[in-house]
Amino acid sequence: MSPPSDTTWRVPLRGVNAYLVDADGLTLVDAGTPMDVARLREYVERAGYSLAEIERVLLTHYDFDHVGALAGLAEKGLDAPVYASEPDASFLLDEAKPPLGNRKGALQRVLGAFVDVPDLSVERVVDGDTVGPFVAYRTPGHTPGHTAFVHREYGLALVGDLVSGDDGRFGRLPSLVAYDADRNDESVRQLADHLDGVDVVGMGHGDPVRSDAGQRFREYAESL
Repeated sequence: MSPPSDTTWRVPLRGVNAYLVDADGLTLVDAGTPMDVARLREYVERAGYSLAEIERVLLTHYDFDHVGALAGLAEKGLDAPVYASEPDASFLLDEAKPPLGNRKGALQRVLGAFVDVPDLSVERVVDGDTVGPFVAYRTPGHTPGHTAFVHREYGLALVGDLVSGDDGRFGRLPSLVAYDADRNDESVRQLADHLDGVDVVGMGHGDPVRSDAGQRFREYAESL
C-alpha cells in the first residue's frame, strides 16, 4: 500500500530531503541544515500545519544536514520530542563528541560547530522500538547510530543516508562519508528483511523510490 499523497510530503531542502507524515499526529523526519529553518517552516505551513502541530521528530542520524535546523525550528515554535539512536542522540545534545580518529567523525566535529543544541527533549530509541506509527530499525554504518523508520500501514520506509536514490534505483553514498561502508552494506541487507509490503522508500539524498520499493530494495541488497 502506498502512503496517501495528501498526508505524506517530501521536503526538498539544501541538497537533502526531510519528510512530513500525517499519521497518528504530524511527524517530521530529519531537519536539514541550519540554513533550512525558513524553508522547512514554509513547507509545514504550505501543507496546512504549523510548527507547533508537529508531534514528534524522528532523526535517522546525526549529521549537519539532517539535524541542523532543529534549534532554529524550536525558536520558531517547534515543541516536540526528538527520537534518535545512540550515540547520535548524545552527539546532538553535545553530551559526547564524534571520534576524531574516524574520517567521518572528524568531519562531524568540524560541521558540528555550526549546529546548535536544540531546546527540545531527546528520547533514545533502540532497534524495534515503536514511535507513533513508525518502527525504528537500527542501520549503523553511515553513522554509528543511523536508524531507519518504517510505517507499516502506509507501506513507507524513511531510510536517511543508508542508500541514495536515482531514477527509481538504489545506490551507495560515497564511502568517504561513512563511518564504516562495509557495515552500512550489512545494514542494507538486514533492513531488506523488514521491508516486505513497503511500496515507497524515501532517502536523504536523491529521489524516493515510489513503486514496489521493498522488492527493489531487496534486489539491491542482494547485489552488494
